[in-house]
Amino acid sequence: MENSLNVKYGLKRVINASGRMSILGVSAPSDTVMEAMRQGAQSYVEIADLVNKAGDYTARILGAEAAVIVNSASSGIALSVAALVTQGNRRLSERLHQEEIVRNEIIMLKGHNVQYGAPVETMVYLGGGKLVEVGYANEGRCEHIEDAISDRTAGILYVKSHHAVQKNMIAVEEAAQIANQNGVPLIIDAAAEEDLRRYVQYADLAIYSGSKAIEGPTSGIVAGRRSYIEWLKVQLSGIGRSMKVGKETTFGLLEALDEYMKKPDRSEEERQSLQLLLQLNDIPGVQISIVQDEAGRSIYRGRVHIDPQQAEITAEVLATRLQQGEIAIYTRDYGVRQGYFDIDPRPLLGDDMTIIVRQIRNLVGRN
Repeated sequence: MENSLNVKYGLKRVINASGRMSILGVSAPSDTVMEAMRQGAQSYVEIADLVNKAGDYTARILGAEAAVIVNSASSGIALSVAALVTQGNRRLSERLHQEEIVRNEIIMLKGHNVQYGAPVETMVYLGGGKLVEVGYANEGRCEHIEDAISDRTAGILYVKSHHAVQKNMIAVEEAAQIANQNGVPLIIDAAAEEDLRRYVQYADLAIYSGSKAIEGPTSGIVAGRRSYIEWLKVQLSGIGRSMKVGKETTFGLLEALDEYMKKPDRSEEERQSLQLLLQLNDIPGVQISIVQDEAGRSIYRGRVHIDPQQAEITAEVLATRLQQGEIAIYTRDYGVRQGYFDIDPRPLLGDDMTIIVRQIRNLVGRN
């Protein structure tokens, strides 16, 4: 069904079959989350008090010592790095990038320095850190990190993401062991991860998106050790001022977080919804399969393989034409150069899947 605001402002209807993607607005919050945002927006609070109370509330849910709500997981990286390199020193925090900081190196596996809409390294530098890449694009071992630790090391950054290289990389538990043995703080970027309580067990600072798995408004969470969270809060009067969070966003995220922790596992239901795609197997050159998320999460997607010789179209061209239609259909297109794209059922609404099937059928075989 067409959104009246889309019509008013001349925006195309979008079907998001790509997942919790920032370029499409990430997720669609529930009515109760939107009501919490409305109430929050239409009242006044002492923002400093809200920052502290909302952080404590969030920390209790996640099982962390402390937490703070930020405006995105991306800003969470920058603010976490700034916290560690300044160690909460107010002058250094206010004069970040102006004062020399010797202990500013952030160690990260080369296979984790990914482009997620912005490069991870950009957020590290924004936070005043100097990135030290270790290992190789196809190999990240414990000794690669350990050998790089020096008196200039401010922290280790581990990126838990489907964007990152999965093959031949150490697990988060191993990274935590190295950090603990060497007395170096560990930041874990777990932006899209669904097990919110897992990563605070290993990280000194764990970062989550508030709008991906949690399905709240555009926001983020940093949770971890209280001393480091207090250092991070100092950054809110530095680079964090340009990343401030509105009160309505905070209330919306808290409601979404409450709902998320009670939400039943829908992964099997989502996998069953993909059965509708299987009818496309009768089209020459099209093969549909159901695959699990590459990072091992309980997320299932429909994979659309295209044989260009039989289908008379490539996967890349088909994905592009789906986007360019009167209804813009965005697929998960990381594999188009290998001849496939994926359909993620989680963000789909109403008759979205029916329209996807119809449009693929209409487009395949056309030059």
